[in-house]
Amino acid sequence: MEQPLDLTTADDIQGNWNYPTTIRMGCGRLSELPFVCKSLGIRNPLLVTDAGLAGQPFVAKAMELIKAEGASIGLFTDIKPNPTGDNIVQGVDAYKTGNHDGVVALGGGSALDAGKAIALMSGQTHSIWDLEDVGSNWLRADPDGIAPIVAVPTTSGTGSEVGRASVILDEENEIKKIIFHPKMMPQVVLADPELVKGLPAHLTAATGLDAFVHCLEAYCAKGYHPMADGIALEGMRLIKEWLVPAVEDGNNLIARSHMMVASSMGATAFQKGLGGVHALAHPLGALFDAHHGLLNAILLPYVLVRNRLAIEHRIEHVATCLGLDDKTFDGFIGWIIELRKQLNIPHSLSEIGITAEYSERVGEMAAEDPSAGGNPVPLTAEDYGILFSTAVAGIGFVA
Repeated sequence: MEQPLDLTTADDIQGNWNYPTTIRMGCGRLSELPFVCKSLGIRNPLLVTDAGLAGQPFVAKAMELIKAEGASIGLFTDIKPNPTGDNIVQGVDAYKTGNHDGVVALGGGSALDAGKAIALMSGQTHSIWDLEDVGSNWLRADPDGIAPIVAVPTTSGTGSEVGRASVILDEENEIKKIIFHPKMMPQVVLADPELVKGLPAHLTAATGLDAFVHCLEAYCAKGYHPMADGIALEGMRLIKEWLVPAVEDGNNLIARSHMMVASSMGATAFQKGLGGVHALAHPLGALFDAHHGLLNAILLPYVLVRNRLAIEHRIEHVATCLGLDDKTFDGFIGWIIELRKQLNIPHSLSEIGITAEYSERVGEMAAEDPSAGGNPVPLTAEDYGILFSTAVAGIGFVA
């Protein structure tokens, strides 16, 4: 495969960036964790990761690196795949009990979101739900009570490492809520592609398409934001070139590096907005505890078809930028479907055990989701309910 800009090895794909936060990108950057913590005044971090990663060698290495500098470090792993409010309460308890002074959030979207939320809540008197991303709720938080955060991603999908929010499940009300504060953006990101090598193929595929959806929904979202649009287009190009190689060979550090960058680009771009894919994926994750990236991957073509009249010209431009043979809207949809097949992504929601019995409730929840505001076509709760049922049945276009 031809390498752009003479990037012929993984070592060429590295750098120190401030875009939008400080990112230390490149293989082996985990070794810089002690220096980064010290630069932020962190002497006793709480390392937040999920139970599935707790036994991985890189978690032990991260803790050993800190201890080797004579500092202390704690470990919190009680995080669900869709992190809950109770997970955050328990994490804050661990933070306070251990007298920690910062958070190292290490893992995929779940661990990153949980770590950022724990840092936010470590010095607050309000409930986490009081800080939901509605209106100016974030002003309720005491900014001095937010712990410094270092983010270390181990997947390439959510881009949570460069985000100012966390998606947390309110179990009592069965709804995912976006918790926001500007200081939730990690001060430093250690983006080390070597940490992603062990990610299984099916998760590499789902998280990679999650990043693609972030870019595409941001590009199609309402509003004028050419900076976000440019980032989104390049993110999609990187994913088109490198997702399949990353799935086929998890040890391909060139592919892993490009995908890690594309993931951060997706989350940077969606500051412009998201849309109907995420508006549906959030309630489905809350009700069915399904993987967010996989939901986005399944839902994408159904939402694109529904939005066609408003986005057809934009999709044709995306197809041109990606160098597709067929640059029409139908050609782009066809490419998405073939890519999903190649990556073994299910065609319908029913294939992952989701039924249409909650269509009315899903529709109502989707219409109220903050992501719905960016959808290029205004959709009612009834519209979302029909769209959901279509995706369950797997109809609306040729698979």
